Amino acid sequence: MFGKKSTVLLLALSLALVVASCEGKNNNERQNSGSGLGGGEKVKINFMHLWPEGVAAGQNKIVNQIIDSYTSEHPNVTIKQEVLDNEPYKSKLKILSTSNELPDVGVTWAAGFLQPYVEGKLFTPVDDLLSGELNGKFVSGTTEAYAIDGKAYALPLEFNIAPVYYNKTIFEKYNLQVPTTYDQFKEVVNTLADNGVAPIALGNKDRWTGSLWYIYLADRIAGQETLAGAITGANSFSDEGLVKAATEIQALVDANAFVKGFNGLSNEEAKSEFLNGKAAMFLMGTWELPNFTTNEDIPKEFRDSVGFFKFPTVEGGKGNIDSWVGGPGVGLFVSENSKVKEEAKKFVEYFVTKWGEQSVTGAGVIPATKVDTSKLDLPQLYIDLFNEMNKASSITLFADVQMKANAAETHLNMIQALFGKAVTPEKFASEHDAAISKGN
Repeated sequence: MFGKKSTVLLLALSLALVVASCEGKNNNERQNSGSGLGGGEKVKINFMHLWPEGVAAGQNKIVNQIIDSYTSEHPNVTIKQEVLDNEPYKSKLKILSTSNELPDVGVTWAAGFLQPYVEGKLFTPVDDLLSGELNGKFVSGTTEAYAIDGKAYALPLEFNIAPVYYNKTIFEKYNLQVPTTYDQFKEVVNTLADNGVAPIALGNKDRWTGSLWYIYLADRIAGQETLAGAITGANSFSDEGLVKAATEIQALVDANAFVKGFNGLSNEEAKSEFLNGKAAMFLMGTWELPNFTTNEDIPKEFRDSVGFFKFPTVEGGKGNIDSWVGGPGVGLFVSENSKVKEEAKKFVEYFVTKWGEQSVTGAGVIPATKVDTSKLDLPQLYIDLFNEMNKASSITLFADVQMKANAAETHLNMIQALFGKAVTPEKFASEHDAAISKGN
């Protein structure tokens, strides 16, 4: 998903990992993995990322600005982009990995998502970059999420938490107050549903979106330690509180809490319901902040109507309202098989350095690198969420990112089945335990 921030997504044609040859007038120049510092041999870096202009305008603009700046300073370097949306990106990354044709530089998630690529020797260590210009520049805890056996295999770009965004105009129309308890939240859901308004935008075709709802309920009911133990296999998803969280998911489905057809909608389709004012609430990572603050393609009237609240506490539950689902968002990896590995690393170092403040001011993203926001003119929504992140009592990394690959796939499949009422809460729990116990 994680996003944190919480938070964290195909087909056809493999990327060709090529290094451009530079033929001089005398046709005697040799190809070089390149110093890239102003002169040198021509180098082409393939860069695959997930910020299409249509759905991530702010991030897309910043990516292009950084690339333009880098190639201007390194005229021998060409950056070839391939841009995919979240889910197509994940699928294509898997396809390319099977033939060892990953891009020179790409986007990855942390922890369990990263692990099979590292075990397959597909990502190269980037520890050397952490001791250079980037030394001490990252928010504490962010780079560790990308480390396996003491080595860092990617550099994080974002930190995310997942609030519940809400449409203040809709809330005012029906005299609704921001809920702080789960009982109050259910009253909001019932009022909206009774008035023919979709309470919650959810695109659970992507599955990780529904996981956010379950993980929050699990945290609020069973507590962060119990949930964390179940995810690692130290204890069981059959814990009473964790089963109750699954039961509450199905109660929300019965209460018509989610937009119609939610299990067949993608996240982007569901998000459009929220952006178009057809749904009142949307639980998602702070990577969506640009759409509610700086993205001028979205009407200012709507952006001004967006507020947020923390996931409510459950009466009798062990969770804390300042406990968030989130964590380090996406990071950049360098392919182990890249023929321009050293130049790719230099580009990653440059990209991460420039991304920091530019992502804050240009896209409203919460970066993984330290930025002094006190001197920046920022939207109030950004400031409020940034402050909430800083006072978080705990942050639970997105469950599918934490788990190993096969267990994560079981989790996501069970999430969709739970929301579709195709499994009981008890079966949901036992399937998780079985998958996690296999250790892969």
